[in-house]
Amino acid sequence: MRGFIALAIGFVLAGGVAPLFLQPMGAFAQGNSSEIAGKDGAAAFTTAPAHTGGHALSNIVTDAYTIGAEDVLEITVWRNADLSKTVQVRPDGKFSLPVIRDVVAVGKTPSQLADEITRKLKEYVQNPVVAISVREVNSYNIFVLGEVVRPGKYPLKSKTTLLQGITIAGGFTPVAARNQVVIFRFTDNGSTMQTVTSSYDDIVLRGGITGNLELRAGDTIVVPSESMVVFPGQQQQ
Repeated sequence: MRGFIALAIGFVLAGGVAPLFLQPMGAFAQGNSSEIAGKDGAAAFTTAPAHTGGHALSNIVTDAYTIGAEDVLEITVWRNADLSKTVQVRPDGKFSLPVIRDVVAVGKTPSQLADEITRKLKEYVQNPVVAISVREVNSYNIFVLGEVVRPGKYPLKSKTTLLQGITIAGGFTPVAARNQVVIFRFTDNGSTMQTVTSSYDDIVLRGGITGNLELRAGDTIVVPSESMVVFPGQQQQ
C-alpha cells in the first residue's frame, strides 16, 4: 500500500512543476523618457524574453528579484549606445561598464542597480536615464545530492517544493533514507548556513505539509543512504 501511495504521489509531482512565472513590470520605450524615468533618472527595470530555438520564453521577473552571479543583464542608457551593454555578472558579483568600470550587481534588485549606475554616470553624462533588463536568469539553482537517481545541479525557475526538487532529480534510490532528508541553506544575510531536516513519510502519510518546504536558490538537498543513518534503538554497525 505504501509503495502504491509513493508511486501515485511521484506521478502527480512529476507533472507538478510549472514553468515560471511572474508579471512584467514595464517596458523601456526609447524616445519617451517621461514614461520610463524614475528616481534620479533611473528607469523602472524591464525584462526581455530569452530565446531558445527561435521561440521566446517568458523569463520575466518582478522588481523584487535579486540579481545573482552568472545572470545576464542588458544595461540600456537612453540615447547613448556606447554606454549601453549586455553583460554577464561575474562569479565575483560584478560586471564592467565603460567609464564607471566595475559595478557590484549581486544582491541588488534591477531597480537598485539602475539607481546606482545613474548616480555614477551623472559625473560623465548629462541627465542619464538607465534601464536594466534581466535577459537570462542563471543564478537560481538547487543542488540535489546523495541517494537520488540523478544527483546534480538544477535550475530553480518556479516555486518548487522539497518533494518537487527530489522528483526533478529522479526520485529516491532503493537505499535512500527518505525520512532523513537534510537541506543546507544560507541564512538571509548569506553569512552562515543552517540545516533543516525533513521526512518523506511525515509529509505524504502523516500530513506534515510544513516539512515540504519551498526551496530557495542555493539550497543543497542531501538524501543519505539507510546505512549512514542510525535510528533510535539501533546500534551502528
